[in-house]
Amino acid sequence: MLTRTNKGRPFLYVGTIILGLLFALPFLYTIYTSVIPMRHVNTLTSPANWTFENFKIFFTNDAYNVPRWFMNTVIMTGVVVIGNLIINPMAGFALAKLNFKGKGLIYWIVVATMMVPYHMILIPVYVNVAQLGWLNTFWGLTVPFLYQGLYIFMLRQFFISVPNEFLEAARMDGLTKMGAFWRIVYPLARSSLITMSILAFAGTWNSYLVPSTLANTPEMYVLVVGLNSVKDMFFENTPMIMAGVVLSTLPIILFFFLFQRQYIEGISNAGVKG
Repeated sequence: MLTRTNKGRPFLYVGTIILGLLFALPFLYTIYTSVIPMRHVNTLTSPANWTFENFKIFFTNDAYNVPRWFMNTVIMTGVVVIGNLIINPMAGFALAKLNFKGKGLIYWIVVATMMVPYHMILIPVYVNVAQLGWLNTFWGLTVPFLYQGLYIFMLRQFFISVPNEFLEAARMDGLTKMGAFWRIVYPLARSSLITMSILAFAGTWNSYLVPSTLANTPEMYVLVVGLNSVKDMFFENTPMIMAGVVLSTLPIILFFFLFQRQYIEGISNAGVKG
């Protein structure tokens, strides 16, 4: 005999599927429009009329350099994600497991940074980057963003849940604190690290305000900034605009789908503890 919960489960599944389709519909429309000629916009046409000509024009047009912008974005995003995978876990581990003077103050400073909108500190960041001579360089686009207060906090919450017995056993085996961190604790945080990587990847890949402020030469444009600079050229060409949107969003979606299970686990493990 079906319980009340089991009876309602099919409706829950149907509702979830419908809601998922509603969320996916705009992106499906974007993909569809990006592969059709202008004359078929807002109409349904057979796959025989689909074409990748819009993407080809984007990558081969001499008026701008999309391959360079794409590579700039890959480099910037890769360096920022790797930096966050190294610095944030070390800081989170120190705040969770090590005892040192000023630990509590540093922790609350990290928490306070999460409450300040980045727009408020963009001017000081710009001034510092300019003084270092890092404007229009990868140094300026990456170094200030190799750590994030939110991710330090998130990883600290996970490391608090790691039993101290693991660290004591590692020390008895002759490992240093850093050795215990990299060989024992760091692998345990895999789900949280993947969650952080997805968030850092999405935030960096789609970043517009910071790259447009710190890099204002076409050679150093990232993809989002570059596509925005040429949008007026294709303002009335909807398929071309949609091709640019696909180029800027598809990598994030693919990255998320590759690691969605670990992402959900990481969110669950990042609950507030201690």
